[in-house]
Amino acid sequence: LATTMWPLKPALPLTAGPDPTLYSAQAIERGRLVAAAGDCVACHTAPGGARNAGGLALDTPFGVIYTTNITPDPQTGIGRWSFAAFERAMRHGVHQDGRQLYPAFPYTAYAKLSDADMQALYGYLMSQPAVAATPPRTELGFPFNLRPLLAGWNLLFHDPKPFTPDPSRDAAWNRGAYLVEGVGHCAACHSPRSALGAEKGGLAYLAGGQAEGWNAPALNRLASGERAWSGEELYHYLRTGYSPRHGVAAGPMAPVIHGLAELPDSDLRAIVTYLTALPGQVRPATPPAPATGAAIAAASSRAAASADADSASIAVDAETTRTLRRASGERIYQSACAVCHEPGSGPTLFGAKPLLAQNTNLHAASPDNLVQVILHGIQAPADDALGYMPGFGDSLDDRQIGDLIDYLRARFAPEEKAWPVDTTTIGRLRQHAPPQ
Repeated sequence: LATTMWPLKPALPLTAGPDPTLYSAQAIERGRLVAAAGDCVACHTAPGGARNAGGLALDTPFGVIYTTNITPDPQTGIGRWSFAAFERAMRHGVHQDGRQLYPAFPYTAYAKLSDADMQALYGYLMSQPAVAATPPRTELGFPFNLRPLLAGWNLLFHDPKPFTPDPSRDAAWNRGAYLVEGVGHCAACHSPRSALGAEKGGLAYLAGGQAEGWNAPALNRLASGERAWSGEELYHYLRTGYSPRHGVAAGPMAPVIHGLAELPDSDLRAIVTYLTALPGQVRPATPPAPATGAAIAAASSRAAASADADSASIAVDAETTRTLRRASGERIYQSACAVCHEPGSGPTLFGAKPLLAQNTNLHAASPDNLVQVILHGIQAPADDALGYMPGFGDSLDDRQIGDLIDYLRARFAPEEKAWPVDTTTIGRLRQHAPPQ
């Protein structure tokens, strides 16, 4: 409370904009690569809008936040921002006019940028075409509309210091850590968040999160477990958006691949080095306490007393329902999916031919990502060579999609526990259609 009652941050003076000759072609190119690693254009471009002109609606647990115009337009963009104002926004989350910025803008990660990369990014953005565009105003409900409260949030959850290399690690690991923790802001999607929207650290760092209705998988144990990634598989996925053993980048990950495609191989190799070296500690499930002989006898007695004809009938009905559901799912698969996904069933159509038995989404704990792909398809692939996938949200209802995912799980990931068929969840995911 004392922090939020402190005098508001002052507005920094507007300028005439930087002198374009201050930045060399090499500095601007460096800034372009920083922007590509941070994928600025993905969040600061509205559907059908000009690049970086803002207006994209970010659906957060606290309300819809609209991204800002970061082109050098002097009236609606950042064209009159000094470097000091730009750096303050990037490191401290404070607008040029003194407003606290919402951490949907990942300044908590961008603060780790080096001074040289920060200057280069500023020069690159100021060298781009100016676009006059005023995004919709962000208006959250009470109390989230009280921006001064974010000063207290920053005090609790934000460290504005730049990245510090770990002297016990080699150059590749440190470069990967700088990219992942800093400009790449991977934790923004791939780490769980607290009730106040802060990324969790410690064992929860990169342990999986949520993004735009998709499950962002854990990155802190990629090199371990039954679905482990090799370094080459991860590199190929980051470079092309596709791994034969894990699947195709879709949803919010596809534009990330677009940005990573601009980076040199050395940077992608560094990211792989860092991610595959993460500890990957998984909290073991607490085993149930062993039952005593008396407890077992009592449980057996209770079970025998309740095992009447009604329970047997329920079991038969459940099995019949499951059989009918999977038969329905198989018919849908054969008519809508097999032509592209059935192994050994003719030529590869539309680009890559992902094998479903290897697909990470089919082995996941939740079916959400699989449902998203079935509903909305892949209209903007990470790489044009991968081709596209049509969405079936307009031709399949929620029950049919439930039948289909139940069949796919049983056939292609039989060792995994069956997903509950929840049409309510499928209906909710229909609302997260990708922007067209």
